[in-house]
Amino acid sequence: MLKALDLWLPAYLRRPHPALPDGVTDILLAVCDHFEPLHDTDKAGALERLRRWRREFPPLIENFRAADGFRPRHTFFYPVEQYDPDILAALTDLCHACGGEVELHLHHDHDTPAGFRDKLERGKADLARHGLLAREAAGGICYGFIHGNWALCNSHPEGRGCGVNSELTVLAETGCYADFTMPSAPHGTQTRIINSLYYAQDTGNPKPHDTGKLVSVERRSPTRLGEEPETRRVEDRRSATLNAYQLSTINHQLLLVQGPLGLNWSRRKFGLLPRIENGEITGINPPRADRMKLWTRLGIQVQGQPNWRFIKLHTHGGNPRDMATLLAAPMARFWEHALAEYNDGKKFRLHFVTARELVNVIHAAEAGHTGNPGAYRNHRYQSALPS
Repeated sequence: MLKALDLWLPAYLRRPHPALPDGVTDILLAVCDHFEPLHDTDKAGALERLRRWRREFPPLIENFRAADGFRPRHTFFYPVEQYDPDILAALTDLCHACGGEVELHLHHDHDTPAGFRDKLERGKADLARHGLLAREAAGGICYGFIHGNWALCNSHPEGRGCGVNSELTVLAETGCYADFTMPSAPHGTQTRIINSLYYAQDTGNPKPHDTGKLVSVERRSPTRLGEEPETRRVEDRRSATLNAYQLSTINHQLLLVQGPLGLNWSRRKFGLLPRIENGEITGINPPRADRMKLWTRLGIQVQGQPNWRFIKLHTHGGNPRDMATLLAAPMARFWEHALAEYNDGKKFRLHFVTARELVNVIHAAEAGHTGNPGAYRNHRYQSALPS
């Protein structure tokens, strides 16, 4: 079907867009970059792209501060099959300069579960040598993941770009704390679940993440920051003793964090048809006021916590055509607008977060915490890099 509309449009039409709740709405905004500096170039070209990022990005973000004082955050999902120590050293330096973080990205094809596991373990070890990956409370290495070519769990309609139906299990067992691949529309790998935070588990078939269980607030007495009943402290201490592998194997599930997907009637093709909004930042489709309004209205949230809304955007920041947006005036204008319209402290508070921080806030909401979500950036998983 044209642009995979048969996969996701019914869910979009059925699901009402949640109204803004009473009180302050906190917006957690993360940019997840499919960062491929070696795309269509050699090592020298990749290093030049890193030098440009190092030269232009830190000063660009310096004067933009959100509700809790953080500058715009950027998460680089690096393709671990393209590991090079010099490129990773340059990326590490960039993260130290801008407060960014690095997670795993992987392209593979006609693979096996054992081969997939080996690639992930080697990728973890390579990135950990540069001090890039997060740690759990128990000290184990953990990571976020984006699948190359969108083909998570062998979901390509023609069977390309993967080969492994059981990727959710392998990811969970190797320390993955969440997958950030979706949305992929207009690609045919798009799931029928959209605009959601949910848990999915393997079924033995391709694309098991087509269904899942929405993340929701646990049914126990909610607390505000600073109000920690003894039962909560005991349960949190118990959770802190479990690493990602143990938590995932107990639940047999993996968290999937989706970005926005819908129809943008503010920008019409041929003046008639709405354009597909999938949260991608590109050179020809930079972030704008109309897109931010739609991202907020789509209302991605933990069920039972409507005051925290999660916006996960994606881009390809190693590609010069998108660098022209990410490292220049279009991005600066967007941050100016977001801070002016979504950070008044009365109706909205804006928080720039990394992928890891976004997941920590999701788990804090799931545990029943309320108040300022910025207090939960390190709720479960700790960064190896300075903020």
